[in-house]
Amino acid sequence: MTAARLLGTALPAVPLLAAAAYAAPVLSTYGPLRNRVMPRLSGRGRPDHVALTFDDGPDPLSTPLFLRLLDERRVRATFFLLGNQAVRAPGLVREIAAAGHEIAVHGWLHRPLLLRGPRATLDDLARARDTVGDLTGRAPRLFRPPYGVMSTAAHLAARRLDLTPVLWTAWGEDWRARATPESVHRTVTADLRGGGTILLHDSDCTSAPGSWRATLGAVPRILDTCAMRGLSVGPLREHAVDQL
Repeated sequence: MTAARLLGTALPAVPLLAAAAYAAPVLSTYGPLRNRVMPRLSGRGRPDHVALTFDDGPDPLSTPLFLRLLDERRVRATFFLLGNQAVRAPGLVREIAAAGHEIAVHGWLHRPLLLRGPRATLDDLARARDTVGDLTGRAPRLFRPPYGVMSTAAHLAARRLDLTPVLWTAWGEDWRARATPESVHRTVTADLRGGGTILLHDSDCTSAPGSWRATLGAVPRILDTCAMRGLSVGPLREHAVDQL
């Protein structure tokens, strides 16, 4: 093989290697692997506690119903808010905070960070963090990427903005059109263990229309199951203080 042909075959490998390095953190999207080898990113915490988290809000139609239910059950949770949703309902953001819930960020737009470059990733997270911080008077410290997909740029941006990425150990697949309270409860509790973090959605802005109703119906059942298993439920700030 001539030098010219060797260079011609080697050069395309350079951008491929760069792309692979950029996308390497996407491996954390695979739940079983993440839960086993990345406990901090998975939100693994105290063995007697379960962290309850909600994504994609706030939504004036659905979020107040979740707040009412959680207040009736005397449970606090962590809400990962989208920046573009927060600016549409600033009073609701403040209401979530005033009710004692922990507020975190889910980015500005619900788009995969893997498809964005470093500058766009940083700008998205910074805009969301600053907007939510201005509305609540307290800078959020936790971040969850849309679709749970991290990239190298997302890790670097989060570190620069003093945000800790947290994913989950159990979810309800509650974004599906065919989700029911029973299916959401069954899916969550199948993977639920002490120290786990539950992912649910209080908004259908990126899910099947009306899917939040299945989630709302499942939450009391999930809380009852946790109680029967001797697990307390609360926000991430009470979950693993030494780790998060």
